[in-house]
Amino acid sequence: MNRWTLKIYLFLFAAIGVILAATFVWTNVQVSLIEKRFPPTGSLVGPNNERIHFVDMPLLPGQSGPTILFLHGASGNLRDQMIPFAPALRGKARMIFVDRPGHGYSDRAGAETPAQQAERYEFLLDNLQVDRVTIVGHSLGAASAVAFAVLYPERTKGLVMLAPATHPWPSGVSWFYNVATLPVIGHIFTETVLVPMGMLTLGNAINEVFQPQSPPDDYIENAAIPLLFRPRVFRNNAHDVVGLSEFVEGFSSRYKEITAPTIIITGDEDDVVSPAIHSVGLERDIPGAELIIVPGLGHKPEYAATEASVDAILKVSSIGQ
Repeated sequence: MNRWTLKIYLFLFAAIGVILAATFVWTNVQVSLIEKRFPPTGSLVGPNNERIHFVDMPLLPGQSGPTILFLHGASGNLRDQMIPFAPALRGKARMIFVDRPGHGYSDRAGAETPAQQAERYEFLLDNLQVDRVTIVGHSLGAASAVAFAVLYPERTKGLVMLAPATHPWPSGVSWFYNVATLPVIGHIFTETVLVPMGMLTLGNAINEVFQPQSPPDDYIENAAIPLLFRPRVFRNNAHDVVGLSEFVEGFSSRYKEITAPTIIITGDEDDVVSPAIHSVGLERDIPGAELIIVPGLGHKPEYAATEASVDAILKVSSIGQ
């Protein structure tokens, strides 16, 4: 290697270093702005590093109804389920919306798997003095819901699974999830290029999740989706997605232990999570489970089939007295 070639390499390395440093600073500024724009909306309980962020919407005096625990899917937070269900179930049920561990404003430590996350939900129910709940789980959140039903059957009144992700699948996951889980490269990726890349692609990504339906107006703002781009949260999300198939490969053999009434709602045009693998698998594995396949529906039943979802919630809650 001659002197000029060495100088070129040194210049390139220096330029890359400057770019990474600049994007690191810019990322931290953006994270601060995101958190100011979308502050916590609920309460925090639990010891340091194990706190759970939740919104509890109780029934008013004179009203009666079941208690419902809502678990959002990947890349989301509790606001994603509040948007469709809070107005639809107001006055009919006590609603508890939760940031899954490591998402939104809930801490992650010690809650890596759906089963470990279920332990946090039991702690929350104890804190709120709630004995039994109907659990609504969307997509990856359904894995935590069925884990809870297996581990805490006495506290599970019913299950409503919306476009669930609960079984192993043969294909992999998107490349950026794999990169984000790498020990060193994952931190560099999420602390530098993730935020600008995410902001540029967010609109298209949301459209793909909702297709063939369209997202509601102002969905990104109302659901506080940019909270995902905080580096720590994105890494947690990536570990959830990358590790799910391996976890459910072993844990799904226990679904047959579930005794709570269960309704599964999925769409025949869901291109995000395969209904043939997950929803049909749940109907097969949970005794007495009811599967509802909605024609023309994509991956967001809570938005595109809200009425059917609410009917299912109230039905399993009344059965599981």
